[in-house]
Amino acid sequence: MKICMFTNTYLPHIGGVARSVAVFADDLRHRGHEVLVVAPTFPGLHRGDEDPDRVVRVPALQKFNGSDFSVRLLLPGQFRRRLDAFAPEIIHSHHPFLLGDAALRTARHRRLPILFTHHTLYERYTHYVPFDSPVMQRFVIELATRFANLCRRVIAPSESIARLLEKRGVTTPCRVVPTGVDTDLFRQGRGRRFRDKLNIPPEAFVLGHLGRLAPEKNLAFLTEAAIKACRTLKNGVFLVAGVGSSRDRIKKDFAGAGLGERLVMVGELQGNDLPDCYAAMDLFLFASTSETQGIVLTEAMAAGLPVIALDAPGAREVVRDRSNGRLLAQTAMPDDFAAAIIDAAADHEELARWHEEGLRTAKLFSRQVSVRRLEEVYREALLPQPKGSGATLDAWEAILESLQAEWDLVTSKFGAVFEAVGHPADVPAELD
Repeated sequence: MKICMFTNTYLPHIGGVARSVAVFADDLRHRGHEVLVVAPTFPGLHRGDEDPDRVVRVPALQKFNGSDFSVRLLLPGQFRRRLDAFAPEIIHSHHPFLLGDAALRTARHRRLPILFTHHTLYERYTHYVPFDSPVMQRFVIELATRFANLCRRVIAPSESIARLLEKRGVTTPCRVVPTGVDTDLFRQGRGRRFRDKLNIPPEAFVLGHLGRLAPEKNLAFLTEAAIKACRTLKNGVFLVAGVGSSRDRIKKDFAGAGLGERLVMVGELQGNDLPDCYAAMDLFLFASTSETQGIVLTEAMAAGLPVIALDAPGAREVVRDRSNGRLLAQTAMPDDFAAAIIDAAADHEELARWHEEGLRTAKLFSRQVSVRRLEEVYREALLPQPKGSGATLDAWEAILESLQAEWDLVTSKFGAVFEAVGHPADVPAELD
């Protein structure tokens, strides 16, 4: 198959969607498929850093409104020529906005099936745009839902998200395909070497977190819980890997609690440093409720780490309470989270059981399993459609199809606005 993926974020940006696109693209190529990724430009990326036969970059505004995301500008003519040369058979959009629009136009114009992976709970990110409000949250929910209903298939990273999309009105057939994890890589981490490099004592009990350090990740909650736990655990250390706007707040909170020396922040990690960092931890902490999958949870378990997390979409598919870690109710307070950490640290036998069960859980999310599931969805989308859904197009039909794509995009956006403002403004958007 020849697959063209459209994404608003891609390597070298570090994040769940960028990693997911890169993993699936690589794994599909290893299985004999051709994959072309259409993505925005990125600071520090130079000509020759990547294969132009595999990635097409389009102009974009970087770090939109203080976020880690980019906003693409008009697509250049060379993009269309590159697409003509590639001759895709299927279009796969990883976002409903920005390059998602371009993906839909491309699919409609070329009469190709389009798939959409609903990676993100977009309503949790409206604080990055002006006029954030419950109405804005409802608007992005409606917009994503309407985009999904213009596609041939929708992919959800977890069962929780698949159920949520159905509840929100997605009628397009939805398939669950989580992003795969390189279980072999994360099993080989060298934690002692990583600790030595950071001067973390061998006897320390290391609480760990890895990911983008942003407000929507519920890091204020997690930091408070980690501080409370470290006050009780005399050898407790909080190891944090990642970059983002919440970094300074975490440092300030630990310093304010008189525990600045118990916090170790290592920034962005790549290559072997990633599995080594996981291996240096004794317990992985995760409090985000905005995930659709939570790739770091399966990475941690592949490294043998027990996990303590809040019950939310993504986390509940991976963490089984008192089997491979702890899954606390979303209503839990930082005191409850800290108590779970302290109890786990005191029970070495239970930690050992969670370690073994976590390794078994991670195998269910291996890259080999996930890419085969994605292949099945592609093959399903490529099957002949009912009569009237389109065969070959002459030039006139192609023009009509392009106009219809534009009309669908416009009516989708206006419909989302009407749906959003049609509810009382004081009713919060539905957030599962």
